[in-house]
Amino acid sequence: MVGKPFVVVILGGYGNFGSVIARRLVTMAGVRTLIAGRNAGKAEALARELGGEGVRLDMNQPALAQRLRELAADLVISTAGPFQNQDYRVAKAAIDAGAHYVDLADARAFVCGIGELDEAARAAGVLVCAGASSVPALSSAVVDRLLPRFARLDSIWHGISSSEKTPGLSTLAAVLDYCGKPFRQWRDGAWREAYGWQELAIHDFARPLGRRRMVNCDVPDVELFPARYPGVRSVRFSAGVGLRITQYGTWLLSWLVRCGLLRSAVPLAAFLRRGAVMLEPLGDGLSGMFVELNGIDAQGKPLRLTWELLALGNDGPNIPCMAAVALTRKLAAGAQAERGAMPCIGLLDLDEYLAELQGMRISASVR
Repeated sequence: MVGKPFVVVILGGYGNFGSVIARRLVTMAGVRTLIAGRNAGKAEALARELGGEGVRLDMNQPALAQRLRELAADLVISTAGPFQNQDYRVAKAAIDAGAHYVDLADARAFVCGIGELDEAARAAGVLVCAGASSVPALSSAVVDRLLPRFARLDSIWHGISSSEKTPGLSTLAAVLDYCGKPFRQWRDGAWREAYGWQELAIHDFARPLGRRRMVNCDVPDVELFPARYPGVRSVRFSAGVGLRITQYGTWLLSWLVRCGLLRSAVPLAAFLRRGAVMLEPLGDGLSGMFVELNGIDAQGKPLRLTWELLALGNDGPNIPCMAAVALTRKLAAGAQAERGAMPCIGLLDLDEYLAELQGMRISASVR
């Protein structure tokens, strides 16, 4: 007798990240993939292409939990950002429907506050997980892997340098939300003020990426890592893009916001995205992520380890989607026993994450 399929509802399933996840899940044995969103036509069109099912689903509809029950959802994956100003209505609806919930949020307050749903999630016997993305899911898995080589961990500096491939409008708006605005950063054992998209720094990736310029970004790791890795004195996350004109343009924009000449960069998102798309032919398709740890080894000597992930041919946008794919695989197989609401830290080890990247032009190394 064939068992009941594991039903996954991908909210925003025809968007940039949602479609990547859908393409992977439709090939996963025992999983029934529902591509969901407000536009039924787009959902059904992608479903026809991939072999999934398209459904109309609005995250703001009052009867969302009932709709999820009607769909017999076992897992809801939300890619419907930006998450900066969202509440937890989708996660609450999933809990009410008895379904697990995973999202790709990298908004600091959203991810760090998901624990408020812990009691309800445990009572329902489901996993509610925020931040199933490059940060903090992959970044924390890297630190966890390298940490045993340190007797004392002093600092964590990690970052992502993307290719010229322009993200979706909601993702870009999320990035611009803190452009030029202050946020707390753990430096020298104390919380200090930093500004989004400022403090230019350089990381020398291995070839073919080479030297990339990056700036301060506010992500959940900045708040989560000092608590997860007691004793670390500095935690910093940087991000940037391969095209220097785009990188420096955003850096200059941050000064307009910081100096009060512009209240927010978010209203410019659509205009800036059109310009970025026009510049894409100038790019090289290369992107990368790094995690640099500094401290003392077991012999009391200074130790620096740098883990890098290099992506060629614009395969980089696949990376943040693979945490949701890996968690789906584990939940569908009954291999993920954790229940409750939490940021996506400690739920996937590094090998589980990297296994989902096999077959892509992506490589990882430590130096």
